[in-house]
Amino acid sequence: MKKPDNIWHPFTQMKTDTNTLLITKTKGVSLFDDLGKEYIDANSSWWVNVHGHSHPYIGKAINDQFNTLDHVIFAGVKHPKAIELSRRISDILPEKLEKVFFSDDGSTSVEVALKMVIQFHHNNNVDKKRIVALSGAYHGDTFGAMSLGERGYFNEPFEPYFFDIECLDFPKNETDNHFIEQAKEIFAKGDVCALIVEPLVQGSSGMRMYSVEQLESLMKLAKKHEILIIFDEVMTGWGRTGKLFALDHLNIHPDIVCLSKGLTGGTLPLGLTVASEKIYNAFLSDDKKKALLHGHSFTGNALACAAACASLDLFEEKQTWDNVKNIVDKHHLFKEEVQKDEMVSKVRQT
Repeated sequence: MKKPDNIWHPFTQMKTDTNTLLITKTKGVSLFDDLGKEYIDANSSWWVNVHGHSHPYIGKAINDQFNTLDHVIFAGVKHPKAIELSRRISDILPEKLEKVFFSDDGSTSVEVALKMVIQFHHNNNVDKKRIVALSGAYHGDTFGAMSLGERGYFNEPFEPYFFDIECLDFPKNETDNHFIEQAKEIFAKGDVCALIVEPLVQGSSGMRMYSVEQLESLMKLAKKHEILIIFDEVMTGWGRTGKLFALDHLNIHPDIVCLSKGLTGGTLPLGLTVASEKIYNAFLSDDKKKALLHGHSFTGNALACAAACASLDLFEEKQTWDNVKNIVDKHHLFKEEVQKDEMVSKVRQT
């Protein structure tokens, strides 16, 4: 009898889910188990892999960095790869998004964004504490991120500990603007601190999509009421919507963007919360208590930064975007074919 391991798997009922795959090798789009059987990594290992597994260019970048500097405390210290990454991220995002805070993953990038918007108003002596999100949202599994998301059996035991938010109904279709009417009523109260959305696509709730026009209408309303806007691009970033970021489809831009998953090409954990200078400036003070007093042991890890820089190099290659266009075109053809079937409804694509 094979001896059981001591692993407690995520999102898994360990009593009944006993057929856990043992993956021993990865290459490109493929996973290989201990018997040599090949599997297609159809969900990109939770949407993190964008260039294929074991990409040699990213692997070399990580190895070269390891032989130079593996990790160093990030409070009061910086290193070349973090500097390079922060500058390059600022260059590819809209102009006002230029201050980069490092963390570990998608959930922590959202937690940082929450702290930023709440403390922004606190530092400015403005009494705004309410957060608004869309129904069906998923922003992570830490407590702040869970508070923003859809309630259900995934997080039911923890609900008494969540902070309250205002939830807008997700649009039923591209002409449904009921959520805008809800937002008008909520925003008019004058106590909304921030609006957070997964732009254009809600991933974990079933790839639910809404239009550029609907999102821009919501953002215009938020800006009218001086409400900060957070884009959670953890899933939608890195080519998933046909452009580098979902925000690239829009003419209006957020105040904060959360990035992770494909940031390192799917090789190492890393999160970034990128804020406008307006938000950053609210933390500048002779009073140390007004600083953003937040961090993690592996904040700004040099190996992860090297992987992210290598991934950005690959995104600058024409071949990468030829591949993206090819995938977009194939999805479009598949959509056209599938929606001919009267038994299939709500066929969608960004």
